[in-house]
Amino acid sequence: MMKHFIKSLRLKNHLLTAISFLIPVVCGAGFMIAIGLAMGDNSSADLTKSFTFWDALAKLGGTGLGMLPMIISTGIAFSIADKPGIAPGLIVGLAAEAIGAGFIGGLIGGYMAGWLVLGTIKYVKLPNWANGLMPMLIVPFIASFIGSIIMVYIIGGPIGWLTTGLTHYLSTLNGTSKLFYGLMIGVLASVDYGGPINKTVFAFVLTMQASGVNEPITALILVNMATPLGFTAAYFFGKMFRKNIYTKVEVETIKTAFPMGIFEIVEGVLPIVLNDIVRCVVATGIGGAVGGAISMYFSANSKVPFGGLLAIPTMTKPFGFIIGLVANVIVTGLVLALIKKRVTAEDENKEDTATEADLNMDDIQIS
Repeated sequence: MMKHFIKSLRLKNHLLTAISFLIPVVCGAGFMIAIGLAMGDNSSADLTKSFTFWDALAKLGGTGLGMLPMIISTGIAFSIADKPGIAPGLIVGLAAEAIGAGFIGGLIGGYMAGWLVLGTIKYVKLPNWANGLMPMLIVPFIASFIGSIIMVYIIGGPIGWLTTGLTHYLSTLNGTSKLFYGLMIGVLASVDYGGPINKTVFAFVLTMQASGVNEPITALILVNMATPLGFTAAYFFGKMFRKNIYTKVEVETIKTAFPMGIFEIVEGVLPIVLNDIVRCVVATGIGGAVGGAISMYFSANSKVPFGGLLAIPTMTKPFGFIIGLVANVIVTGLVLALIKKRVTAEDENKEDTATEADLNMDDIQIS
């Protein structure tokens, strides 16, 4: 009974919906602050006084990243309650930020705001003449008021203490523990190519970065970059082994996936992965474990949560990141080149036939 109830809440679905809203903000703001910091300026400039263009870019990017608790809260509330959840989600997220509950507070607050909206719509009944007040006044006021009070006076404090304790724990990890956590982040982030597991890991490491611990999200950035680069390296390793591992179409795919990988967009390799899921997952999982462990061990610390190559100038310890990235790419490429089946002429003919079928326009009629 309890398992069925929890499943009916669709907690993961709402979180993934919210993360799909969050990631474009992270990308846009992350690129802005990364470029601004790379040019030698900072994100704490006062834009009411004298400032440079790079100051403004870094400041606006930093401000955007500071809005993440509100964005995750609004996204979850919207996923639960549709448009009526937007205002309460935003306000409860602001309450979480104000009380110091941060990203975790915003995440929990989003669920609370969405469910409060549904409860208000279901249980608050007004006379017919006042029904027009429900969407514009009653629902947002009740859900925002109750949600904010609960956040400020009941759950915000404990969430803040939990976040502080977790932050302190991660910041005091020794070398062996860091290797283990980096390995876990690397494996989980690399095996579904930007899918639900990757996004769940992203939510966790983003929480840590919001609390001042940058190493976990840096490991995620590294693995996301290394996967497409590793698939590209596999092509050249295959040539060294006199082994053709990609079809002609897949070779064209890595030409697109490579530049996407430089900027941490991993989904470009999906057409190749879908043709050989098991071997690709094995290769990227092993490579991700190596890269994530090295990144965490050397305490690579990106100041931004996204950006790929552009994140490197924001790091005070970039060499650990570069070493981990190179190792991840080499390991992924080598393993994939070794375990992937050799492409035969028959495979190429099948692909050509499938392509011709896709392009068959015999059924098109012009009248």
